[in-house]
Amino acid sequence: MKNIKYSYRSFLMAFILPALLFTSCRKEDPLTVDDISGLGGDTWTTTAIDTWLYDSLTVPYNIATKYKWDQSELAYDKTIVPPDEEKIVPVMRTIKKVWIDTYVAEGGDLFFKKYCPKFFVLAGSASWNLDGSITLGTAEGGRKVVIYQLNEFKNKSMAGYKASDSAIAKQMFHVIEHEFTHILDQTIRRPVEFDAVCAGFYTSDWINTFDAEAHKDGFITAYALSKPAEDWAEMVSVMLIEGRAGFNALVNSISETSVRGTTADEAKAKLRLKESLVVNYFKQAWNIDFYSLQSRTRQAIVKELY
Repeated sequence: MKNIKYSYRSFLMAFILPALLFTSCRKEDPLTVDDISGLGGDTWTTTAIDTWLYDSLTVPYNIATKYKWDQSELAYDKTIVPPDEEKIVPVMRTIKKVWIDTYVAEGGDLFFKKYCPKFFVLAGSASWNLDGSITLGTAEGGRKVVIYQLNEFKNKSMAGYKASDSAIAKQMFHVIEHEFTHILDQTIRRPVEFDAVCAGFYTSDWINTFDAEAHKDGFITAYALSKPAEDWAEMVSVMLIEGRAGFNALVNSISETSVRGTTADEAKAKLRLKESLVVNYFKQAWNIDFYSLQSRTRQAIVKELY
């Protein structure tokens, strides 16, 4: 079973300085993990949350959602807190509007039911990695998706919402669009021409690159530098989340030659070529008008966040 880990560095920078204020102590004795079941997630009475999830996701799309504590679903070596129950329905309702409803409208009900992941696991906090990156979502074999940071989620219908709160919600949408793109790519592979656009530029050192620098070499995000499959998933997810105007603004903002010698015109051309390959792929492989899907997705996000 293939595990896909989706991490961000640039998103991390807003959190890294506060984190450095904390100190740690060294323990000589090895840590052990005990069974800590019995925290309320083993058995429970069906609530309004469970009813909504069942009626809105399980019945129409066969998607199950686990939000109660289950240590077997998350990494033992990470400090991760459970989600606040009051966030479950708002998060999943928003995900339905932004991701499910838009794909169903463009690709059809049968298409979505066949390829969507069937199991979501929800976590309240993010998952921090030893290399300094932050994992915002994981996917396993096209079946299970873990979404983190639910406790930070807000949309404009929630009390106290401010514009800066949109970042967390957009990252959730980004993760889901990214992981669903992997599923589609693993079913009908992306065009081979895509991998050649930035051949020779992929690197495992992406974590030390800012998005703005990645743009100068024709990459939509720094994470896209990691490998062609991630570049593809990043292109699709960013194009959907930011919309056509947002993507155009990003491309047009490139004005300098990169440290690797890529000129601004070359970087723009690479991103435009990748865009055309994405659009053609969705039409040829799935009979989906990508620009229409992009418009629907962005409109749904605007309604939720702006």
